[in-house]
Amino acid sequence: MNRESMTILHHERIAKDTYQLVLKGKLVDQIEDPGQFVHLLIDGFYLRRPVSIADYDKSSGTVTLLYKVLGEGTKALTRKSVGEQLDVLGPGGQGFPLKSIQTQRALIIGGGIGIPPLYSLAKHLHNQGVTIISVLGFQSMDDAFLVDEFEKFGEVYITTDDGSLGRKGLVTDPLSELEGTFDTYFTCGPTPMLKAVSERLSDIPGYISMEERMGCGIGACFACVVESPDKKGYRRICCDGPVFRSEEVVLS
Repeated sequence: MNRESMTILHHERIAKDTYQLVLKGKLVDQIEDPGQFVHLLIDGFYLRRPVSIADYDKSSGTVTLLYKVLGEGTKALTRKSVGEQLDVLGPGGQGFPLKSIQTQRALIIGGGIGIPPLYSLAKHLHNQGVTIISVLGFQSMDDAFLVDEFEKFGEVYITTDDGSLGRKGLVTDPLSELEGTFDTYFTCGPTPMLKAVSERLSDIPGYISMEERMGCGIGACFACVVESPDKKGYRRICCDGPVFRSEEVVLS
């Protein structure tokens, strides 16, 4: 990981309690795969906040982050303005291993703020000629974001808890009608959603990206662990993940 004071180029609210933040700096050159994250130090707070990388452009040295206001730390982050500096540690973790993934038809399943890291993945897969179907779940129409962007890559199914956009229900609801249309799935969202998806698609190769609170973000504190079926017992989400093959972890 590298530490850098990155410059804020763009900062705006794009949905209910959800903000887009564009940063510029040399750290972008170190990003290897979609699905990695950065650790942000917010003025007045001791612990950094992990935020998934939604997109990046090495030619311009920019990285795009989407975050949701979930507490006082992210609320304070919304007050940062264009032109200010932000203390950033990263890129962290293991992303989606694009060089080893063999797929021609991908299903992308995202829930809420778990959707951003899947955008960069979808963009890369689309550029490689992969057929993409996306299922995106939100609480309501007011919470929705990146829908138009995902539609550029292929067919998109939207679900909302209240039915105000797309169909009312869960992201797992459209899966039965999509059987046979994909050979690999990629998903990110709350753990109960990941568990439901992996159980429904247990006979298909899949990759999951886990959301978790982190302490150090470099694997030293063991604050973000998930159970593993092998002899090691646990995986550290911050450095062994956040992306895992579906069979690598036990979700509860």
